[in-house]
Amino acid sequence: MEPDHEVLVIGAGFSGIGAAIGLRRAGIEDFAVLDAQDDIGGSWHANRYPGIAVDITAFSYSFSFEPFPFWTRAFPPGAELRAYAQHCVTKYGLRSRLRLNAEVVRARYDTAHHLWQVSLRDGTSLTARFVICATGWLTKPRSPRIEGLDRFTGRVVHTAEWDPALELAGRRVGLIGTGASAVQVVPRIASRVARLDVYQRTPIWLFPKPDFPMPEAVRRLFRAAPWTQRTVRLLTDTVTELSFVIAMIHHRQFPFLVRAGEALSRLYLRSQVGGDRELMDKLTPGYRLGCKRPSFGKGYWRAFTRENVHLVTEPIERITQAGIRTADGAERAIDVLVLATGFHVLDNLPPFPMHGPGGRELKEFWNTERFQTYEGSSVKGFPNLWFIVGPYSFTGGSWFGMIDYQVTHALRVIKEARRRRATEAAVRPEKHDRSFRRTLRRQRNTVFLDSGCQGTNSYYFDQRGDAPAVRPATTYEAAWRARHFDLDDYRYARSRPAAAPTARARGDREGGHYDALQ
Repeated sequence: MEPDHEVLVIGAGFSGIGAAIGLRRAGIEDFAVLDAQDDIGGSWHANRYPGIAVDITAFSYSFSFEPFPFWTRAFPPGAELRAYAQHCVTKYGLRSRLRLNAEVVRARYDTAHHLWQVSLRDGTSLTARFVICATGWLTKPRSPRIEGLDRFTGRVVHTAEWDPALELAGRRVGLIGTGASAVQVVPRIASRVARLDVYQRTPIWLFPKPDFPMPEAVRRLFRAAPWTQRTVRLLTDTVTELSFVIAMIHHRQFPFLVRAGEALSRLYLRSQVGGDRELMDKLTPGYRLGCKRPSFGKGYWRAFTRENVHLVTEPIERITQAGIRTADGAERAIDVLVLATGFHVLDNLPPFPMHGPGGRELKEFWNTERFQTYEGSSVKGFPNLWFIVGPYSFTGGSWFGMIDYQVTHALRVIKEARRRRATEAAVRPEKHDRSFRRTLRRQRNTVFLDSGCQGTNSYYFDQRGDAPAVRPATTYEAAWRARHFDLDDYRYARSRPAAAPTARARGDREGGHYDALQ
């Protein structure tokens, strides 16, 4: 049985675009890229809220092999990230491989033929030999479970589902959430609204955002000599790795790095709020730096010094028809409710059921046996499948660095399967378990097991207290391992016709027959 495509990439954000480019560069042409949205870009296509921008420099937030000399700022706005996605798709000839408005609702592995059967929302289905799941993290908005939310008579909008026609000028706005989205939204709308009430459950560690316009002379230099932009990227990547990543994953060895980061953030807070002790106390996190995702901000803390902006730290009791009532009995009337409450992350991975051999569902496997992967990429018992963003894949450094090494991992195995003329590649359970044990051992050194992380409500953690959202390794180490892991950590097999006379002697799984290849 021949599949519709050799490889299916699910997701057309930067992870999926990176996987598709990798396939083309490897000479693998029989692939398609599926996405539920009507255009490419993933989160950058869906999110259009005021102030949306990348929160690390554009030098690092781009493919290492495709520097983009047209950024107008060091931290470009969302529109420029969408333009970069379009640029990559056009340059690498991917448009004919895209299938948009194609929402995957289910995937099931056909053990007899070593194929993934992928069902779409429109009732159609596709088969593929290999699947690369590039669905990302920030795709399913999370709404708070607050009594009365459905009875509010004003306008409700989530930052991930922003209506560009929404007019806020002169209106009373309540904003729930103080994460990365709020850090960008608040300073952009504070001067436009009549009143802004920001409801904070957990404050955020914040650092000054060194954003500046990119001079035209610099952009001309980048276009004329791309190596100069790659050099800048090397510097920004290295700074990130030596500061945040090392501090986070080697906290036990270098605890002073976290304390230094916290001190820097407190100094920045003081400079923004003018020494207002009460406000500083409310905005200072009570957990260790790194337990939750920190951010870079410009104007967020200063916005709370405006007369029309109020920080509310009392717990929300319920939402009324006309406003928000807090536990102290106060009720604040609002016209618009903005939910900057983030996304379902680990509980949305993957965002559709995936059934492996024997019918076992991947989420069920992770729920019962913990989130786990081999090298952050594949999962035992689920052949011919790799994740770009899965448990223990992201190092906390460069998102694009993660894409690079995850694509490298998947392509090495796919090319090896082709070389052996195999139709199935499955990570060996003992190799998978060894990799997971190493991950758990290394996690003991991270900030995540520090007592200061308790009660942070961070999407880094799962219900067991593990932190599978972050791989305890530097980006450089993860990239090296992707290039050098032993390809024999996978078992390779070739499917055979069901009527082959020697099939039963060579192996039979649920009626399917195969030859093991060494």
